[in-house]
Amino acid sequence: MFVFVAGSLPCKLRDAKGCSRNDMSYTATINVRSCDRGCGTAIVEKNSTTSTKIALYRWPVMRDECAQKYCRSIAMATAIEIVPNPANEWRLDAPKVEGWVRDVRPGPNKHFMVSVDTHMTPPVKLFHERMDSKFHDLLPKIEKRENGERYIIMPGARPERLIDFNFEGDDLVRSKSGADLLAKDQDGTVITGLTRIADQDRDGVDAEVIFPNGAALLMWSSRNNEMVDAQAKVWNDWAMEQCAPFLHRCSPTAAICTADIDLAVAEIERVAKLGYRILALPNKPIFGEHDVNDINYNLPVFDRMWAAIQDHDLAITYHVSTGRDPRAARGNGGAIINYVCHSLSPTIEPIVNMCASGIFERFPKLRAATIEADAGWVPWMMQKMDEAYLKHHFWVRPKMKNLPSDYYRSNCFASFGEDRAAVALVEEFNLENNFMWANDYPHHEGSWPYSAQALYRTLGNDLREETRAKLVGLNAARAFRFDIPEKYRAHS
Repeated sequence: MFVFVAGSLPCKLRDAKGCSRNDMSYTATINVRSCDRGCGTAIVEKNSTTSTKIALYRWPVMRDECAQKYCRSIAMATAIEIVPNPANEWRLDAPKVEGWVRDVRPGPNKHFMVSVDTHMTPPVKLFHERMDSKFHDLLPKIEKRENGERYIIMPGARPERLIDFNFEGDDLVRSKSGADLLAKDQDGTVITGLTRIADQDRDGVDAEVIFPNGAALLMWSSRNNEMVDAQAKVWNDWAMEQCAPFLHRCSPTAAICTADIDLAVAEIERVAKLGYRILALPNKPIFGEHDVNDINYNLPVFDRMWAAIQDHDLAITYHVSTGRDPRAARGNGGAIINYVCHSLSPTIEPIVNMCASGIFERFPKLRAATIEADAGWVPWMMQKMDEAYLKHHFWVRPKMKNLPSDYYRSNCFASFGEDRAAVALVEEFNLENNFMWANDYPHHEGSWPYSAQALYRTLGNDLREETRAKLVGLNAARAFRFDIPEKYRAHS
């Protein structure tokens, strides 16, 4: 992770001896202090001859003013440079950009930036501890075979052999970042208190949309709807517990079991009351291969769900690798085939379902986004939807007031990372209001912690300044209801 040089503290502190003080007193011992306002924050300071490590432990309740000041104090901390390993040195390469009014590097002249795809890993035992014991045998688990090899076993999917990698440099940092609040740093220090905020600050990110990570992202990989719904409730409760004091910049997504519409509507009503603004729906309601007899999002049976989502002004997201097992190919090229064909491309389907079936005519205020599938395919998809609507008019139903592509422009979004095809076509196809940038923290396929370089490579010099501002933050603020801080409003 990072070594921090102490900045300002969030509020008046009291040390273990009851002595009040407003500053950090550097000693050779470990001092544990709690927030003087009773918000449940404790700061652990560890000094050595070369550096100072600060970890923040947060209980479920933190006062808003303390949370905001905590964020500011962490933002003021200085992080030591992360050195990439040789295989990742290309990540530091960036062309010279010219004509940019505002930058994407941290500093006073920066764009408002939102990463619409990031991940957070819950504690390993979370689902076992919070779910009914009748589900425990169905949860993903690690199985060690007689030959010593380890496999992850999960319902609805073939066993997957786990391969241990000796990560180095920035790969090692990524592999240990974005974890749950009881994660351990590389030196064994317990790190809590959403240290991801400091990670994102160094990447220029002002706000983020947070999805499950690890086993939690597998919660839809079952046809046992009661179990999927139970897992979703555990994630939804836990994620909000962690992010509630930081919702102005850390907005988690609420997982919904859409295979059972009654369960889906009930959970949508519940998470709306918890303070969620964004939902995560699987790319297919019912897990597994396609069956024409299964319900799917294009059918009017889902209208009750769409109505509940619209009534609460919630945004819809479809994240890659949900709805069916993406590991469909093996052997030569399997990793690439699975990534492109079975993880990314199925994310197109739910958006076409919505644009082609009249959903946005019946529910015009819905907002739906594809996540981590990039966006270069969107212009092609729009053309093909319109082509089918016009040339296959004798088969098409329902007849709609507008073309499918019009509903995409008015109601849909797509995240992108290093996708030069998307950027090359965004203005030509009038999609400046639809694409949203993401750093995919902390995944290896993402750009963190070198997002500025990635954005220089991807955005280049050909876009209008207004378009850049929309892509890196303003579109996300509109789609996911982030407030734009005052310092950026003059430029929004």
